[in-house]
Amino acid sequence: MSDPAKTIQLQPPQAKRVPKTDIIHGEARTDDYFWLREKDNPEVLAHLRAENAYTDAVMKPTEPLQERLYQEILGRIKQTDLSVPYREGAHFYYARTEEGKQYSIYCRKVAQAYSLCPSRPESIEAPEQIILDVNQLAEGQKFMDVGLMSVTDHGHLLAYSTDNTGFRDYTLQVKDLSAAGGLLSERIEKVNSAVWAADNRTLFYVTEDDAKRPYRLWRHRLGDATANDTLLYEETDELFRVGVWRTRSKAFVMLSIASHTTSEARFLPAADPEGEWRMLEPRAQDHEFDVEHRGELFYIRTNDRGRNFRIVTAPVATPGRVHWSELVPHRADVMLEDLDVFSQHMVVRERDADPNLQGAGLPHLRVTDLSTGESHRIAFPEPAYQVGPGPNAEFDTATYRYHYQSLVTPASVFDYDMNTRAATLLKQTEVLGGFDASRYTSERIFATAPDGVRIPMSLVYRKGLVRDGSAPCLLYGYGAYGMPVNASFNSNRFSLIDRGFVVALAHIRGGGELGKPWHDAGRMMKKQNTFSDFIACGEHLVRERYTSHERLGIMGGSAGGLLMGAVVNQRPDLARVVIALVPFVDVINSMLDSSLPLTVGEYEEWGNPNKKEEYDYIKAYCPYTNLAHKAYPIMLVRTSLNDSQVMYWEPAKYVARLRTLKTDANPLLFKINLDAGHGGSSGRYDALREVAYDYAFLLTQLDVVKL
Repeated sequence: MSDPAKTIQLQPPQAKRVPKTDIIHGEARTDDYFWLREKDNPEVLAHLRAENAYTDAVMKPTEPLQERLYQEILGRIKQTDLSVPYREGAHFYYARTEEGKQYSIYCRKVAQAYSLCPSRPESIEAPEQIILDVNQLAEGQKFMDVGLMSVTDHGHLLAYSTDNTGFRDYTLQVKDLSAAGGLLSERIEKVNSAVWAADNRTLFYVTEDDAKRPYRLWRHRLGDATANDTLLYEETDELFRVGVWRTRSKAFVMLSIASHTTSEARFLPAADPEGEWRMLEPRAQDHEFDVEHRGELFYIRTNDRGRNFRIVTAPVATPGRVHWSELVPHRADVMLEDLDVFSQHMVVRERDADPNLQGAGLPHLRVTDLSTGESHRIAFPEPAYQVGPGPNAEFDTATYRYHYQSLVTPASVFDYDMNTRAATLLKQTEVLGGFDASRYTSERIFATAPDGVRIPMSLVYRKGLVRDGSAPCLLYGYGAYGMPVNASFNSNRFSLIDRGFVVALAHIRGGGELGKPWHDAGRMMKKQNTFSDFIACGEHLVRERYTSHERLGIMGGSAGGLLMGAVVNQRPDLARVVIALVPFVDVINSMLDSSLPLTVGEYEEWGNPNKKEEYDYIKAYCPYTNLAHKAYPIMLVRTSLNDSQVMYWEPAKYVARLRTLKTDANPLLFKINLDAGHGGSSGRYDALREVAYDYAFLLTQLDVVKL
């Protein structure tokens, strides 16, 4: 599909220019497309619909392929399925899906005995109770997402929140799970987090401000008018966000107050909901920590002695830092990523943080017997994989649940006996359509960045690949917020792999794969490393003849969309095809607007352009700012109208401006979902159609599938 737009003589829409000039640090900046921010302006919606119409017309020849891909992808999924139940209190909880229904159905059964959780809900000898059917909530809605779900200790009430626009505006309600059933009178807007006290009638919740920053903690008594709720805490520093949660021990309600770099925590006995909140540890710049509880001690993961964290204990009676005792020391070559504490054991998720190790960036689980201090790692066999906890709702247990998967191994749920060290596979996600893992190979390879740092990549492809540069390849990257790109299983991608693709994940700096320093090396005034790392990964794949520049597609979303925009400006010849999803491409203008969600809090990720030095650095890579008269690769840009994280106008402006500057005849398509948010369509079938759409574009533009 070299250029269907040419063949059918379509012309893309041209957005009108309405220059708006601002003076920043003495420099005049003119934005011709600022007007596209006017969401209620009929001209804006008309332009977006025109973009969709153009894209639909260009993509029309691919519709049979889209349908074929959709059916292929859907054919690998067991549409009627059940999750593995987990125990919390007197019930086993699980979710199930039914063929033809877009959303999950959340259920529970009364626990009959204190045994290990069976692998299948139907093996629990108790009637099923549906606690929340999201399909019913979605009736008449174009979008539906469930935010939080919290059940009271006695199990009779469910607090849950929903968003029906995609803008992450969640409304909390309370459902009676007893025989009486029905919704209670509670209806609270803009709720970000919530948790019950031990009295089963007091609800603590956090609300957001106009910039969607969670900043106020409230106490609500069941049945009272919300106008009478008690404001317990308000965070006035716009860098900080507030959250409320309950310890696994159920003993305490915790208030977390955190920026991207700094933490604070307060606590309240869950049995004393009207009691006094106590400070656990006040904020100190660049000190991050999180907390668990066991007996008379808090267990704290802290980076006070090193960026990759250590673990300390603190007496509940005197929790301040002066009373901390070290349990696990800081190690520069191991990131302590996560901490779970139980009545007799502690489990820490670690990542090897030395880029010179073959297993750099891979996660591990370390189990410690808290009575003896003896610890061991759970071993995993594959060269690239992902392992993570949960759910582990019970405190007094020797069983730890974890999820394991790899690029070729479907998601697998294990229960691990922390005493005997025996792992029991409860379920591996069934992949239909004749999937056979033995047909595929995964590997961990390394590119070298311009400054000499080794950058891990995880690869998967069909066995028998001939490395002669002829294979098509999709390289995915993110590289922000310290969030790792995990080597997880995704059955969708086998529609590419079975057509000869190499799929590669770039574990670039800015992400969290190799610990906190890996994040530090790709944020703020070192952000360029993220882009240089990704380019190095693409070059390595070409040099090692996994693919060629003409056969390479690159893809990223959100902050990964920023990555796409920066890379195509700096190296437009790197790849032939680019897919940018909800891309954060107008960095300077968004970071200058403190009224937008995320902006102020993310000064510690991108920098604050109100500061001249940081403005100059951002200006050097900002995709929108650096668009130029030159040839660009084939591009598909997708976004959503109700995105609250990357506003729709960023990609809309980017595409409009790029159309006036690009000197090539390559397709530039812009597709906007008018009924969704940052993650795209909320229904599972609709989401798969979006995947099929992206794949059809990639396959035809790389000439893997001829039309």
